[in-house]
Amino acid sequence: MSDAASPATEGTGSLGNAASHFSTAASGEPAGPGRYVNVDSLKPVEFLPGLGFRPVLGQRTMTNFVSFEPGTEAPRHVHGEEQIVIVLDGDVRTMRKGDVAVVPAWVPHGAWTTDSHCLEVDVFCPPRQSLLKLAEAQAAGADGAGEPAQGAPAQSEPAPGAPPPGEPAPGRPASGA
Repeated sequence: MSDAASPATEGTGSLGNAASHFSTAASGEPAGPGRYVNVDSLKPVEFLPGLGFRPVLGQRTMTNFVSFEPGTEAPRHVHGEEQIVIVLDGDVRTMRKGDVAVVPAWVPHGAWTTDSHCLEVDVFCPPRQSLLKLAEAQAAGADGAGEPAQGAPAQSEPAPGAPPPGEPAPGRPASGA
């Protein structure tokens, strides 16, 4: 299997085409309204000193923006969610900027920095529940109320400044790639 191939498409011989990939014909009902999140406006939650998480929750996937300070370790662990790690800046473990790791469910793994920082994106499918619970607990401790995790969709309304459901934000297409 090549680096770009996925187990679902390997050996099928079909590469698809742009017309089907960018189709505007709906094959189902929308799961909910879309929204935009400014990651820089999210206050990091911490499991450990020097390890900041800023989770953004979708319907079935979570993207977590992670910052490691120099000399920080995320201990060896396992979880039931599949994880994809993308290093944006710095070094973590043996990974460098531009590296991607695919971690299947229940595979032991950990990460650490030495004398440099690291910024990475972790994608979890399904969303990592322990991280969401921590974010909710820290939010409750900060303001005394059990608010949804930062980056989580509001239950009843779109984010402030978001366009009405079904309309793209100004200057942005209606659907993503």
